[in-house]
Amino acid sequence: MPAHANGGVGKRIAYYRSVMRPKMTQQQLADAACVALGTIRKIERGERGVSDATLEALAAALGIDPSRLRVDRGPVHTRVHEAMPALSAAIATYDIPDDRPTRPLDELRTAVAEAARWRLAAQYTRIVRELPGLLAELARAYHKAPAHERHGPATLLVTAYRAADAVAFKFGAHDLSARLVELMRWATHDADDPLLTASVAYVRTETFFAARAHAAGLRALEQAIDSAPAANTSPAIAARGALHMRAAVIAGRARDAAASEAHLDEARALADQVSEAIYHGTAFGPDSVRIHEVSVAVSLGDDHVGRALTVARDWRPPADLPAERRSGFYIELARAQLWSGLADHAFESLKVARQIAPQHTREHPWVREDAATLRRLKRADSETLTQFAEWCAAT
Repeated sequence: MPAHANGGVGKRIAYYRSVMRPKMTQQQLADAACVALGTIRKIERGERGVSDATLEALAAALGIDPSRLRVDRGPVHTRVHEAMPALSAAIATYDIPDDRPTRPLDELRTAVAEAARWRLAAQYTRIVRELPGLLAELARAYHKAPAHERHGPATLLVTAYRAADAVAFKFGAHDLSARLVELMRWATHDADDPLLTASVAYVRTETFFAARAHAAGLRALEQAIDSAPAANTSPAIAARGALHMRAAVIAGRARDAAASEAHLDEARALADQVSEAIYHGTAFGPDSVRIHEVSVAVSLGDDHVGRALTVARDWRPPADLPAERRSGFYIELARAQLWSGLADHAFESLKVARQIAPQHTREHPWVREDAATLRRLKRADSETLTQFAEWCAAT
């Protein structure tokens, strides 16, 4: 990958970091961009160049276009949309892989784990840069393995497909997302892991959200709950609880308040039995359920919206939760605040969401809708609001 000689790039990074509100430390930037702290320090001091991948990750963490950091300042098209065809090509050949070399399973496991971390951190440009090649390699590993040894490659395929799906779904490529979900379901047969199957059922709900088939999505989740393993271990408790969490939200979208409350109660009871953590790729625990309580309130709308404000009154998501989930909380809260006439509070929530996970926030349709509404209301500082609306392409 090309590396940019520093030539002012480090100074620009330091500048944009310093003008964030609140100011972002080097450690916070390193965490948000998934880059080593030492690397940040050397870049800002001008002691090393910056690769395209690192520059894009830093720009995403700062919530700015990469062109603002580049030396030539030329216009930059989103790397994600440009990479979608390569991602489509990689999954189109899942059953007819080429015969190129394949790394050992342990090395592939490390690469997939890194992709999963990028997904949770909403580092979508990194995913689309690395996933096409990794998916092709995993397909080779799967087909080269004897039938009785396909458990490992199949499990890795499911996790890698999920990382790719996060990008496809967030960037509006819903047909590609649906295809990835079907490939996840296909690979779970050889993975032979009921908890992994439950996690795929959780992800499959995206297909129903995209189609606005909320009642059907609720039925699918309730079937998955009935098929989930008994809740007698922490991972099994989390798998069942995550399904209830998701069911509560989609029931809210279906305007089924009774079902929504029932599933949320089940999720809350299960969350009280485990610690907040990542289980089979999904965050679950008391904090995640509280975030979903806000989601449910917004999904139900009308008289339920005040509940979202009540939850957020004395509580904020802890910093150790995945960035995508934390930013989602503020995006949902902003909508509740906007509906409640708290326009200035809504804009502040959107800015916090951007600071936590810029790529997730920028591509979220609600952010564009709400930023456009705020701009019409002109309740916040007009220049700052205009810049935000232009950043997320609000119309």
